[in-house]
Amino acid sequence: MLIGVCEDDPAIRRLVSRALESAGHEVLSAHDGGEALRLLGPDSGVDVVVMDVGLPDSDGRDVVQALRSEGQSAPVLFLTALGAVHDRIAGFHAGGDDYVSKPFDIKEFLLRVEALGRRGRPAPPTVGGLALDPAGHTVRCPGGEALLTPTEYRMLAAITSRPGEVARRKAVVAAAWPDGSMVSENTIDSFIRRIRVKLESIDAPVSIETVRGVGFRLS
Repeated sequence: MLIGVCEDDPAIRRLVSRALESAGHEVLSAHDGGEALRLLGPDSGVDVVVMDVGLPDSDGRDVVQALRSEGQSAPVLFLTALGAVHDRIAGFHAGGDDYVSKPFDIKEFLLRVEALGRRGRPAPPTVGGLALDPAGHTVRCPGGEALLTPTEYRMLAAITSRPGEVARRKAVVAAAWPDGSMVSENTIDSFIRRIRVKLESIDAPVSIETVRGVGFRLS
């Protein structure tokens, strides 16, 4: 398999890459979120993505959401020092499929990667026109660029990472507030309104539709 690895620690990146190569896999590696977006997109051909959460330029969960919004459907294994339950939940809602906390056993890591590779994932339908930047927290389209707050970015990314589907409110909240904060319905709706205004300001080709009682989707 071709495994995409994004890890900023050179020692861990080498360890993981060598273990994967020794097991007969090819490795495409990146050291930060920006490089991961350039190298690990839907045209990269990677079968599994291994993503560190604590990257120097962005949160790995934000990077995965950006990759998902571009149509990357490869299974994702998050690799992180974070171990709290709400961190794992946020990772799954950001588009992850499995989670390994550092320090980890390299044999177990290989088994988890290979299990994800066997599972695979069908490519989702895409809704084109938007490009998300997890480092700058911006959204771009041919009509321009808008700066988002980190929370706005994560909410929009959670919705755009599920093209053709309804992103449930709980999933959007878990992705947008990864520390497990409790937020009211009014707060969620207020953030959605702000995002809609920013999308309209750049003539975005899509808008956020509220599916009453369920969540949100792009239309």
